[in-house]
Amino acid sequence: MSTILPLEHYLNVSLAEDKFSASIQIATLSDSFQFTAHDIVSFLDKNNIRYGVQLDVINRITREPMSFMQTKTVVAVGEVPSEGIDGEIRNLYDLDEQAKRPAELEDGTVNYKELVRLANVRKGQLIAERTFAKDGAPGRTVGGDIVPGRKGKEARFKIGKNVVADGEQKALYAAIDGMVVITDNGKINVFPIYEVNGDVDYRTGNIDFLGTVVIRGNVLSGFTVRAAGDIRITGGVEGAEVDALGSIEVGAGILGHNKAVIRAGVTLKSSFIQDATIEAGQDVIVSQSILHSQVRAGQAILCNGPKGLIVGGTIQAGERVTARTIGNTMSTPTSIEVGVVPELRNELTSLRQQLRQLQEGLDKTDKALVLLDQLAAAGSLSAEKLAMRIKLSHTKKQAMEEQISLKERILDIEKTLEDTDRAKVQVISVVYGGTKIVIGRYTRFVKDAISRVCFVYSDGDIAMQPNV
Repeated sequence: MSTILPLEHYLNVSLAEDKFSASIQIATLSDSFQFTAHDIVSFLDKNNIRYGVQLDVINRITREPMSFMQTKTVVAVGEVPSEGIDGEIRNLYDLDEQAKRPAELEDGTVNYKELVRLANVRKGQLIAERTFAKDGAPGRTVGGDIVPGRKGKEARFKIGKNVVADGEQKALYAAIDGMVVITDNGKINVFPIYEVNGDVDYRTGNIDFLGTVVIRGNVLSGFTVRAAGDIRITGGVEGAEVDALGSIEVGAGILGHNKAVIRAGVTLKSSFIQDATIEAGQDVIVSQSILHSQVRAGQAILCNGPKGLIVGGTIQAGERVTARTIGNTMSTPTSIEVGVVPELRNELTSLRQQLRQLQEGLDKTDKALVLLDQLAAAGSLSAEKLAMRIKLSHTKKQAMEEQISLKERILDIEKTLEDTDRAKVQVISVVYGGTKIVIGRYTRFVKDAISRVCFVYSDGDIAMQPNV
């Protein structure tokens, strides 16, 4: 008569690394293998496998053990926790820069009157909605332990000027009649519009407007146009100063006479730029040429139209410069720099200072609230002190929300400054000698003309790749 050995003699149990499945393997068999499904379930329980046990598989093992020899068989499956759903801000108006481009007619001309396709809103009108984040459903290991699901990341309104949110921070409304504009760091604003039906000259004087400016003419030398929103100019810009927190679009080009200074908080578009200083928070997009100018963009400078030409001056972009032709046969010195965004470093310093000041304010608020709470506990809180307590609690909540927003922005900038992989200079046609390529801290001089090339950072140097 054969001896009945314990199940440990016949079975090996293995647990997946993530603990969401478990397997058994029959190591040996004998005539004494006369175990029931209940025996195997009890054996699994002793090995801390209690959830998601597959009884149908275990029944098959007890009926046909030979079929499962030397093979790992999954006998328990847990529940993997699900991913959370991130919160989202949904703008109810088309704020895409592409939607605001002038319409091109059949004869190839541009109808600049169509530039006034603006996101106009009335006071009290809903302009954006917020969807709250949702946490993922929890899971469970085969041992029965609960594993929480991934938390969704909350989205928050970036509130600019002339907009108000409801108490639950679920909806954003216009506080005035005007136009919806996205400005620095994605803030949502409502700005009124100022139109000039002609040139900016002695008749109009300088313009400094808390909104969007539309100029149906030229900006002449010596004048200044400033706007808290966008600036749309159907004509050209001479030796003038043009400054917008939003985007700038110049229909007939910029002929700066080494006096023009153009600054756009977001994007600048122009047919050409000559002898001017240009700054843009995001992109500079030029359809024809950039000649002998100082141009700086937070992200990209694009001069890749059929005549896209960059000659002379210094061109700086945080990520990318793309041009059809760079330099000329006369080897005119031309500097192209990518991968450096000094504005972001300045912003990072400012944000950290704001965060310190905010924390100091929170510390003072907390101390005041502790004293008021003690008075409330003693029953000696006057009506005046009660009002102060409510106001301080509201101030603390707002400060904590702002603190979260600042920390998120700081993290975003730190990631951007560490990322050099996206920095590149793309040449669609040819780059001539006399051109200097700078990527981050590295420099390369072009001695001879090179066709269809892309300059990138690689292993401590600037490498050339075919631009296909």
